[in-house]
Amino acid sequence: MSGSSDPWSYRGISCHNLCKSYGNFRALADLNLKVDPGKILGLVGPNGAGKTTALRSMAAIIPVTSGEVKVDGHDVKMDPVLVKGTSSFVPDTPHLFDHLTVEEHLHFAGRIYGLEDIGPRITSLLTTFELNDQARSLPGTLSRGMKQKVAICLGFLHDPKAIFLDEPLTGLDPIGMRNMKAAIVDRAKSHQAAIIVSSHQLELIDAICDEILIIDKGRQIVTGTLEKLRAYLAANDSGLSLEELFFRIVEENRNNPTASVRDQFL
Repeated sequence: MSGSSDPWSYRGISCHNLCKSYGNFRALADLNLKVDPGKILGLVGPNGAGKTTALRSMAAIIPVTSGEVKVDGHDVKMDPVLVKGTSSFVPDTPHLFDHLTVEEHLHFAGRIYGLEDIGPRITSLLTTFELNDQARSLPGTLSRGMKQKVAICLGFLHDPKAIFLDEPLTGLDPIGMRNMKAAIVDRAKSHQAAIIVSSHQLELIDAICDEILIIDKGRQIVTGTLEKLRAYLAANDSGLSLEELFFRIVEENRNNPTASVRDQFL
């Protein structure tokens, strides 16, 4: 994706040769990506591919072993606190306080971020995610899907410029899924946020993402639009679904890992 030639002035998400190791085990190797403000990148891969590690590294949740990562112009290694202040990471499992209501969670987070207009922000988010009736409810009374909505509200509250979402549709019913997709797209377009979504639900990736990045065993395989992936694998066979493309790309990479197609799209 395009951006400023000066990496320090670039306001999206960018990675150059991002690596993350745990001792002798390399969980992530040489990840390269760029997500412009207003765009959504889908991060796809099998279990254990390194997707959550990538998100947590870019969000300054865990330290980067090597490589360069910048979020909204801030270097993750040099300014992790600034990165956390201008971004949000929403994990696949919500972590809420047992004795705070939904509304109290949002007020608490607002105070941490030093927000002055917290009231209108809370009202807007509770309405968007249909949580008005649960505003005074404790987490123990909420369904899994409602907890997920609260977690997304907390992630959106401070108007972050970069958002990392790990399985955002978990626990949601069909109506909730539709509304969540719309909310993510609106957050990118209306707020000019750069968003990375990791999910095994390929229909979500297909529906909302501008580009797709597939990784396997910690290594980047391919990056590009769905149309480019189809063109590369099937001579513009528009009948191939993202699921079919995903299986073919992963299988091709595992059968011939030295012939990665990733540079075709970066």
